[in-house]
Amino acid sequence: MRHGIAWMFVGNTGRQVLTFLFGIVLARLLAPEDFGILLTIQVFTGLAGFVAGGGMGQALVRAKEATKQDYDIVFTLQLGIGCLIYAGFFFAAPWFAKWYDTPLYADLLRVSALSFIFRPLVNLPASMLYRNMRYKAQTIVGITSLLVSSGTSILMAWLGYGVWSLIWGGIAGAAFSAALMIPLTRWRPGFSLEFRRGRDIARYGILVSANDIVGYLHNQVSIFILSRTLGPTSVGLFNKGKSLATMPHSFITGSVYHVLFRAMAAEQDNLDKCRYLFFRSIALVAVYATPFYIGLLWLSEPFIRGIYGEKWVAAAGPLMILAFAWPFWLMDNLSGAVLAAQNWLGRELPVQIATLIITALGITIALPYGIEGVAWAIVGVAVYSAFHLYWLATRCLRAKLSGFFKAVAPAAVLNGLLALVLFSADSTLPASVTENDFAYMALMGATGGLIYIVSFLYLPFRSLGAERERWKIKLKLAKAAA
Repeated sequence: MRHGIAWMFVGNTGRQVLTFLFGIVLARLLAPEDFGILLTIQVFTGLAGFVAGGGMGQALVRAKEATKQDYDIVFTLQLGIGCLIYAGFFFAAPWFAKWYDTPLYADLLRVSALSFIFRPLVNLPASMLYRNMRYKAQTIVGITSLLVSSGTSILMAWLGYGVWSLIWGGIAGAAFSAALMIPLTRWRPGFSLEFRRGRDIARYGILVSANDIVGYLHNQVSIFILSRTLGPTSVGLFNKGKSLATMPHSFITGSVYHVLFRAMAAEQDNLDKCRYLFFRSIALVAVYATPFYIGLLWLSEPFIRGIYGEKWVAAAGPLMILAFAWPFWLMDNLSGAVLAAQNWLGRELPVQIATLIITALGITIALPYGIEGVAWAIVGVAVYSAFHLYWLATRCLRAKLSGFFKAVAPAAVLNGLLALVLFSADSTLPASVTENDFAYMALMGATGGLIYIVSFLYLPFRSLGAERERWKIKLKLAKAAA
């Protein structure tokens, strides 16, 4: 698991860092409205993407055995569904543009939906790499495809293509990803109509897809409501804050989720081992990811203003507020890995539906308070979703509810000390530093990072003993090599 997580972490970190850097360039070249237009379209194309995949890729990953014929059946189904989805978007595009009173939406939607036709050429080899735990190959493909996608978008944005640069950049990245993965997996597309053989795959896939669709709607309902009420500029600003807030969660927790799911699926009959993997993953992710969110409480506004410019500064409010959702995102995400590995998705689905309804109601109520009110609504919903899914996960593993709090106790102490240090430093810094965004971020980041590392290495937490010694050995080897 450590080897797999290491490669997934490298891949996720690399993608997040590159996305962040390329995002700065694109934010300088494009307006918030351009991102808001794209995000509005992606609410619908993203939802259709879960229908196109049907959860069958994850079903292949979880299956104890997967034959060439199984992959051919899934490819046939996904290609047929993808063509139907494209036809639907093609004919619905004029209505979509009229609904938003923006004629440009029609052409944008038709071009963006082209990805559904060749998406199976990406999904199937990606599932093969995932099933075979070839995380290094996944990392290489993900990073190089991102370079192609972002490079295309930046070039077209520089040439003045506006929102079209984001559309064509995504298509170029997906096409390049397929071109890389097919030779890596030595997979050749094949057709099969033996759907009886794929009944079990389809059954699990439908549950995966249903949970993914509801989860996606939960994540996108804020964009949908904002686009219909406050407009594309608010969508762009809110999404910038939200995407930055979820970035540490994505590249750390996301790395652990995929490997944890695969490991627990392989050991699904061994509850003792699954319990250990679950709580150990929570403990380590909390230690490594929480400092980023403590830092955001102080650095959100100078970070947004210094990196993206004054036109994006309103995104700092949602960014800081959503940092409070971090512990609940952690609980929610890794509990979901347990339920997926143990095939409890049928019990997860009602929780996802309830979360979607509560989110829509919360955002609607919070709209008079702007995008910051929407952010607080999302934090509140995260609390409910996390505790409900965690309760299901503990029932599934026959574990104690107190296990989460014991697992995160060392991280809570370490980050409590970090918060105290940052508060003290912020109170004593001269105005010449606090008024300079980059100087303020550098000083606060360096101070907080040094304190956290020293506390981690020398405070006597028994549960972190092995992890602490592992890092001390690595530091000694690095010092010796230097």
